[in-house]
Amino acid sequence: MKKLVLAAASAAAAFAAPATAKVVSEREGAFVTRDVAVVKADLRTTWLKLISPGDWWDDAHTWSGDAANMSIVPQGGGCFCERIPAEDSKTSIGLDGSVQHMVVLNATPDLVLRMRGGLGPLQSEPVDGVLTIALSKTDKGTLIAFEYAVGGFMRFETPVIAKAVDGVMSQQLDHLAEGLGRVDMPEDKPDDEVEEKSDGAEAKDADGEKPVGEVPEAEDKSDRISVDEAFGDIE
Repeated sequence: MKKLVLAAASAAAAFAAPATAKVVSEREGAFVTRDVAVVKADLRTTWLKLISPGDWWDDAHTWSGDAANMSIVPQGGGCFCERIPAEDSKTSIGLDGSVQHMVVLNATPDLVLRMRGGLGPLQSEPVDGVLTIALSKTDKGTLIAFEYAVGGFMRFETPVIAKAVDGVMSQQLDHLAEGLGRVDMPEDKPDDEVEEKSDGAEAKDADGEKPVGEVPEAEDKSDRISVDEAFGDIE
């Protein structure tokens, strides 16, 4: 069974200080998840760790079963790919395989890594997704923000898939932050921080761009479901 379709719904509980996570926008056939953590490491150390997914990506969310096979080429058009090692037997010689998870759109060292693609079982659907990972310096170290925007036709119910994907993205950020030395998150959002508008329009900054990197309110992860539950037998 391809391990990428599995997600441990209780995995977040294994970390003493999980990353803050939230489904920040949701419409029919589209959703946005946002996950944030603060680490002790400086920007350059964080960047180098980020572009080395074999050091922090979860083995359970790979096709090969081993995150060591994951790699990112940090340049425009570069591949977030995975090698599928050959399996030799007594009677045959195996062949290496590979998986393209995402394509790099923007790799600005110490600042932003943006990639396009449908992760996990979303790969089987005619949907598109853009993952923006933004880094910023704080007085405690570095703030890491994961924002994954997904939209298009899917054979999944949007509320169900959104929660499942958010759980997986949070788990990946948990691993990354753990390796960089997590520090406490701010307890509350500033009163003047823009919230998503009640009419469904997403808040934007002065330049008309949706802000990335703000700290959302903590979410109770107890009602999260696994990706396996969300997708059933579809891979």
